[in-house]
Amino acid sequence: MLSFCKFHGFGNDYIVFEANQLKDVFSLSDFARLVCHRNTGVGGDGIAVLGESVAADFACRIINPDGGEAAFSGNGTRCAVAYLYYKNLWTAENLKLETKSGIKNYQLLERECNTFWFRAELGKPKSITNYELRITNYEKELPIIELNVGNPVAVVFTKDFDAMDWRELGKEIETHSHFPERTNVVFVKIIDEQNIEIRIWERGAGETASSGTCSIAAAVASAFTGKTNRKVSVRAEGGTTEAVWREEDDEMLITGRADLVFCGEWLEN
Repeated sequence: MLSFCKFHGFGNDYIVFEANQLKDVFSLSDFARLVCHRNTGVGGDGIAVLGESVAADFACRIINPDGGEAAFSGNGTRCAVAYLYYKNLWTAENLKLETKSGIKNYQLLERECNTFWFRAELGKPKSITNYELRITNYEKELPIIELNVGNPVAVVFTKDFDAMDWRELGKEIETHSHFPERTNVVFVKIIDEQNIEIRIWERGAGETASSGTCSIAAAVASAFTGKTNRKVSVRAEGGTTEAVWREEDDEMLITGRADLVFCGEWLEN
């Protein structure tokens, strides 16, 4: 039996395992597909696997529901860090987490029962470019902001989510030939200089209620194009993430929560 705990960050849910529990699992990709299935598994937007690290306090791998491995997940790693506090595997205020996209810093701001609030430092955005994409059944080339915030993200600005079939657009953009390794897609509506609203199509997961990486990418792209300030509230369907693109050093920060859903055991087949 493989012990796990399921957490969610604003509705974006991850199943957290310790790496030593999975040492006999032949394929993490196949395992993630089984466990994340909404009908026949635990159900989740991915699994987070915590292990030892030489460079940081812990290491974390994120495997998507389709079996692909993500370089990083803002909500997924936040869920993993919450697991460490919940299990009393870590008690200090600050924690360094090694990911495929580098070491990220987490600060525990507040704990209320099984709800954990963190501020995370995610590094600097890379390769911010404007691009126009030819999309099937779209009347003209679609302007996007392309950037990397630990994961690749394509940002599309819109004045009305209902005016476009953003799910179909997201699905096509994710696998567009311009993105050979696929991409996350976030649709952004500007409310004012301090507030934006988003809809999310995640690489390997599809539509999600929230995403830390998509939230910070939306915030960076909005500030980069002069539409907002560098500090914004990012409203997703699952909840609001506070995002900062710090001016003095270009560091990206997000503040959000992780909630325990339940813990259990997966019976090995």
